[in-house]
Amino acid sequence: MATLPPSITFKQPASGGGRGDIRPPISGGGEDNRSYGGSPDYGSRMHRARLGLLIALVPITSLFICMTAAYMLRHNSYSVDIHTGARINNWIHIHLPLRWLIVSTVLILFSSFTMEIARRKNAQESALAPIRSIPGIFIERSKGFSGLTVTLFLGLGFLTSQWIAWRDLAAHGFYVGSTVSSAFFYFLTAAHALHLGGGLFGLIYAQILFFRNKPLEYRHIVIDITSWYWHFLALLWVCIFALLYCVH
Repeated sequence: MATLPPSITFKQPASGGGRGDIRPPISGGGEDNRSYGGSPDYGSRMHRARLGLLIALVPITSLFICMTAAYMLRHNSYSVDIHTGARINNWIHIHLPLRWLIVSTVLILFSSFTMEIARRKNAQESALAPIRSIPGIFIERSKGFSGLTVTLFLGLGFLTSQWIAWRDLAAHGFYVGSTVSSAFFYFLTAAHALHLGGGLFGLIYAQILFFRNKPLEYRHIVIDITSWYWHFLALLWVCIFALLYCVH
């Protein structure tokens, strides 16, 4: 006689509340850039910001390399006299406003120094921020970002010295369309001044974040990126000044 097997019952898994209810942690990576616990992931933001700066510096560097190559080729080019067959160098040497170029160099190098001081100071403030949140621990805060202010005024002084150098060159009869050599001088220095304006915008933006009491970590990202961009412009100007001084 056939018999039926005993019925088998299945226990439903617990849905929560017990100790065995272990859920995987929720990590960041979404559009809001938030890590576990809902706080912004400033480390990832810093990494992406530095990578973006590096990518942005590639075309800027390529531009000035091409301009330098064209400058050197044009300086060393010759034409041939059809009557005598002699090689003639058509390059006209310009009156180089050396005094104001030296002033510009001193200003931008000193501004790079003050910018680095501001960057390190802000990095120290950002590193000490978690310790300040511990009850009973008091660490004196900095009085302000004076390094950024000094760098801003030095940058404006650099642009002013560039303007005076252009006026001095024009006073000696060398305008943009006067000669090829003067055109290269104006183009090289103006292109650098234009990119320096971007650095000044970053400095002003960092100051605004300070006065609006934005998160310290976010200000650290802005100051860090601005400082490295400023150091790049200082090095770029040294190369331009060396080129103009040696080949003019």
